[in-house]
Amino acid sequence: MRVACTSVTVFITGESGTGKEVVARTVHDMSRRRGRPFLAVNCGAISPQLMESEIFGHEKGSFTGADRQHQGFFERASGGTLFLDEITEMPLDLQVKLLRVLETGTFMRVGSTTQQQADVRVLTASNRDPMRAVAAGRLREDLFYRLNVFPICLAPLRERSEDVALLAQHFLDQISEREGQRKQFAPAVLQKLSAYHWPGNVRDLRNVVYRAYVMARDSIIHDDCLPAAQGAAHPAMPGEVAHNGAPAITIHVGTALAEIERRVTLATLEHLGRHKEKTAATLGISLKTLYNRLKEYSALHDEPAAALEDGR
Repeated sequence: MRVACTSVTVFITGESGTGKEVVARTVHDMSRRRGRPFLAVNCGAISPQLMESEIFGHEKGSFTGADRQHQGFFERASGGTLFLDEITEMPLDLQVKLLRVLETGTFMRVGSTTQQQADVRVLTASNRDPMRAVAAGRLREDLFYRLNVFPICLAPLRERSEDVALLAQHFLDQISEREGQRKQFAPAVLQKLSAYHWPGNVRDLRNVVYRAYVMARDSIIHDDCLPAAQGAAHPAMPGEVAHNGAPAITIHVGTALAEIERRVTLATLEHLGRHKEKTAATLGISLKTLYNRLKEYSALHDEPAAALEDGR
């Protein structure tokens, strides 16, 4: 990757789950800064009131609760790379200060009058269209052009089906090494995985592989270990039956989400022969969560108590 060995800023865009942080870390690992820290920060996960302090640090006594000096992300990533994910979630007033750091190479802690050098390479990412974010006033235009020196756009997994088998094998090797038991895919499984739409992209694929590993009774992962909806490239229409044999249910527009959750949970449980471990894995929830839901449904809807005991 040619851009990795330079110091230019990189703006990575793509849907959620496409691997933007993986790309950012790869850029760092291939750069001259690879021996220094790589710090990833999700701008949407930090309170706007605390973000400036977290990014630039603060001095003791600079605000209520600041009982000690605090090093921000720029100081902690010194000599390395700072990856600012979901940059469009950063408050506009802080975007101005970030632009100044990029232009001058200096910053100040909150409550300080001393400038510090920022020896940090900044990489940014967003799952929004950056130009739409600029038009909507969520991202400053001058900051966008300063960050967008080298843009990298990640295609969703549904547009690169040829990568699915390789990624699935990578995730299977990863969990096999971690758990100490080697498992492998049956050929039909890889065909089904490659045909699926993957709305959650690479993260979605990883979760499915991990669940299939857990559900496989021996060293071979068969297609019955996959969640029922994974077999189809597109979801079944109401009244249809998916080609992997899973029935469809009709949900009317305006149905409460809690009721949708109840119906899908119970229908999945019935389809899987009341096998609770497989039902939980198929729905992507813990076994404890499934039991809690079933107890709730039994109490609220007079479901037979035996539903909690049948199956495994």
